Amino acid sequence: MQKQDPYASLRIKEFNIFLLVRFLLVFAWSMQFIIIEWQVYSITKDPWSLGLIGAFEFLPAFSMALFAGHIVDQKEKRNLFALCIGLFSLISFGLYFLTNPDFISGWSSNTVLYSIYALVFFGGLLRSFFGPTIFSLIALIVPKKLYPNAATWSSSTWQMASVLGPAFAGYTIYLIGVNLSLCIVFSLVLLSSFLVFLIKRKPIMNPKKGEPVSKSLKEGISFVFKTKAILGAITLDMISVLFGGAIALLPVFAQDILQVGSKGFGFLRAAPAVGAFLTMLTTAYIPISKNAGMKLLAAIFGFGLCIIIFGLSTSFWISLIALFFSGVTDGVSMVIRQTILQLKTPDHMRGRVASVNSMFVGSSNELGALESGLTAKLMGTVTAVVFGGTMTLLTVISTGILNPTLRRLDLTKDMQEQEEKAN
Repeated sequence: MQKQDPYASLRIKEFNIFLLVRFLLVFAWSMQFIIIEWQVYSITKDPWSLGLIGAFEFLPAFSMALFAGHIVDQKEKRNLFALCIGLFSLISFGLYFLTNPDFISGWSSNTVLYSIYALVFFGGLLRSFFGPTIFSLIALIVPKKLYPNAATWSSSTWQMASVLGPAFAGYTIYLIGVNLSLCIVFSLVLLSSFLVFLIKRKPIMNPKKGEPVSKSLKEGISFVFKTKAILGAITLDMISVLFGGAIALLPVFAQDILQVGSKGFGFLRAAPAVGAFLTMLTTAYIPISKNAGMKLLAAIFGFGLCIIIFGLSTSFWISLIALFFSGVTDGVSMVIRQTILQLKTPDHMRGRVASVNSMFVGSSNELGALESGLTAKLMGTVTAVVFGGTMTLLTVISTGILNPTLRRLDLTKDMQEQEEKAN
């Protein structure tokens, strides 16, 4: 196998434009989510309200995921991406409107709160299209032999934006307030809506264009369940994210337990993404395809340990370090999962497979927020976080014992085959 070029996909101009657009969108989306979490908790002072944010985004994202995947496989990807960005800008403007005192003077707190929840719900509908569209577009911009490298840089860009977005949101809330912070979000989304048109339109790769929806959805689900490497990886990641969703409770830790305010909240929220981003940069130079299954299990086990340490900590610095290493371990699992998906998914099924992945993994972030909010309400905040971390450890142990296929997963051969085909 030839020596890996860590910058191979970055030599493609359109891919760099794509990365810039993705950075702006994720930066804006993560900023917006953090600002809304802060605003909602400031209004209610109830951890359950944070869980409801997750529920209102999860329900539409999950229920629409398969249909969104079908649409993505049937449509031209660049224009669909541009449409999604345009709709995102409307949601961002709506949230800006709902936090402007001049616009909502005379509104009750409940009216404002329910209106925010409604926009979060529509954001969940939109997110069900974003993931499959982005996943499919990457495969049309870079050649197949560069998929693993492109997946690493795309995920790294996502993590970089996730690092900077929450930290920046924490500071802007402190310096200029919630409303002007959301104005920045809206401006970033508008900028990305112009840049996306620097990417050329792409051909539709689906040979079954016009296929009935029911048949298309059935084919996508069947493929995922028959491909054990994909099924095992995304199932394990889903369960770990579901029970390790301590991030949703960070406003409670920042305001009531660690008492570090909005600036400390920004650092805590960014710490996991910092760890994940550094890990992903490392994997661009040091591939982790060999013994990928065991590395995936070890990474998620480490993630569970970090969540438990964070839950038990009353020190800001210990909490920050624990969250950082939770990001390191999560970064390993994310790179492995994305590499599996890119290598083992046919071009004409990318939208549907990405949608199934979003149902398993992406939506579990919001369901995890709901689980965290509910258990915090029933058990108390600290106990809820420790419970989630413990369930993650038990899941990894049982999966390692019961799923030898995943345990023995090695991606080296798949990557060699792609290189040989390219040459």
